[in-house]
Amino acid sequence: MRTAFGTVRKRSDEDGVGLVETLIAVGILGLALTALLSAVSTGSLASSRSQERVTAENMARSQLEYVKSQPYATPPATYATVTPTAGGYAVSVGAEAIPNADSAIEKVTVTVTRNGKTLFVTEDYKVDR
Repeated sequence: MRTAFGTVRKRSDEDGVGLVETLIAVGILGLALTALLSAVSTGSLASSRSQERVTAENMARSQLEYVKSQPYATPPATYATVTPTAGGYAVSVGAEAIPNADSAIEKVTVTVTRNGKTLFVTEDYKVDR
C-alpha cells in the first residue's frame, strides 16, 4: 500500500483487535454485568423480606408478653394491643377457651399483618392464677 510517506507494509505480528473479537468481549461483559445485577437485586429482596419477618416476630412476641402481664379475662376475651410502629403493621389478639379443659386456661393467638398480608402468627396459653 502506498501513502504520501512511502510504502506501508503490514507485518504479521502487528495484528490488531478485530470487530468480531470486540463484539464478543462486549457481549461477555454484558452477560457478566447482568448476572451481577441480578444477584444484587435478589439479595436485596431477600434481606428486605427477612427484616419484615423479624419485625413481625418481635411485635408478636412483645404483644404476647403484654397479654400475659394483663389480668386474666374469661374467654372469649379481647386484650388491648400494643401500638405497632409505622410501616403498615397491624397486630390483632384473640383469646379462646380450650374445649374439655380447665376453665382457668385460654389459648391466646397473636397475628401480625402488614398491608393486609399475614406475616406472623403465634399462639400461647394464659392461665388464671
